[in-house]
Amino acid sequence: MTRLAALALSTLLALPAAAQNFTEEEIKQLALQAILENPEIVMEAVGILQQREQAEAQASARTTLDEGRALLERDENAPVLGNPDGDVTVVEFFDYNCPYCRRAAEQVAVLLERDDNVRVVYREWPILGEGSVFAARAALASREQGMYGEFHEALMAARSRVDEPVVMQIAEEIGLDLDKLRADMEAPEVQTHIETTFALAQSLGFSGTPSFVIGDALAPGLIDADQLVELVETAREE
Repeated sequence: MTRLAALALSTLLALPAAAQNFTEEEIKQLALQAILENPEIVMEAVGILQQREQAEAQASARTTLDEGRALLERDENAPVLGNPDGDVTVVEFFDYNCPYCRRAAEQVAVLLERDDNVRVVYREWPILGEGSVFAARAALASREQGMYGEFHEALMAARSRVDEPVVMQIAEEIGLDLDKLRADMEAPEVQTHIETTFALAQSLGFSGTPSFVIGDALAPGLIDADQLVELVETAREE
């Protein structure tokens, strides 16, 4: 029994039986009085809720890893770079306007230089505004012209916040057909990818970008190439 429950029980037991027929307002006043006299029970209650939420999040993530592995690693609607036949899959959730994602892109590039048996699945997760949404849709649409990898790298290398004008300028610079790109951005596969990414991120308990899934390991936040190599090796051994 928690201290909060014990305190409530002792308070009721200390009252005469005839006085225990309380109105809702009187119960609220008793609870408030108990909190004022014992403020530490508030933190205890918050701790219990946090533990419960954490346990639920871990269970949800475990279910996704166990039952949604194919969608995470083998979704035909998700871009793949690196070695498409690699024995270890790195799944990255990212946003083109996230500065940490741009730094993470450099670390992923180092990983791919060190290990030619890794495949990287990219999940476009545009959570930082309309510019991010436009960039994600454009990047996914560039697959129809066979230029996702080049466009992805160029967007990640942008020195300013990406929005529609910047995205289209970069697209023109690398040689994409702009009219076709805009038309392909409206394809249902583009929206499906983004919606699936949001659902997966939520089920895994991710709250920001970048976030990685490598084997059974969840790695939210920026990690360097050495850490990526270590997680890949662990996944390979498992």
